[in-house]
Amino acid sequence: MEIPILFQDSGFVVLNKPAGLKVHPGPAGGPSVEDAFPGLSRRKDGPWLAHRLDADTAGCLLVALRKAALLEAQAAFAAGRVEKTYWAAVRGTPPAAEGTVDAPLFKRSTGRAWRMVADPAGQPAVTDWRLLGQGPGIAWLEFRPRTGRTHQVRAHAAALGWPLLGDPVYGDGQGMLHLLARRLRLLSVDATAPVPGHMREALRVCGAKEEVLF
Repeated sequence: MEIPILFQDSGFVVLNKPAGLKVHPGPAGGPSVEDAFPGLSRRKDGPWLAHRLDADTAGCLLVALRKAALLEAQAAFAAGRVEKTYWAAVRGTPPAAEGTVDAPLFKRSTGRAWRMVADPAGQPAVTDWRLLGQGPGIAWLEFRPRTGRTHQVRAHAAALGWPLLGDPVYGDGQGMLHLLARRLRLLSVDATAPVPGHMREALRVCGAKEEVLF
């Protein structure tokens, strides 16, 4: 498996993960990002996933090529020294140009299904957001999560009343999830992912120029 590389140095690779591809096989097996690891390094001490993205999320995924780099990345994530920027198309029109969501997230299970819900009993979760453009009934938002909770951007957007287009858990699930891990910055790494094909039309409707889509 070959996945486009957005950034590479001696310690790290940032992959442009396609939407729909899991980062690791899990109990169910199937294709995953880890299938591409043999083509990234032949070293015995790597590669490793330095963090994770939901299977439905596209964009910047950090892979450490050696153990020392992995430990550096883990320390940076734990200390909040990582800049993560997401782009999303959402259903609804925010009433302001920007804001912050400070809502702890709690994992709630129903049978085999689960979702993250805003609940004081949950783990602290803070996300900054900014309006980049809007069209009829939809908006193009930038999200900058300060914490790294599961489904944080998706759950916070839904809690605000603006579920992501195509979200099968928090929205209508029609089409593919419109969520892109747009930029990742930490340590020596600075990578930006292009907008995937399934998101481009929605962003165009919201006023995005062609030069920012590729």
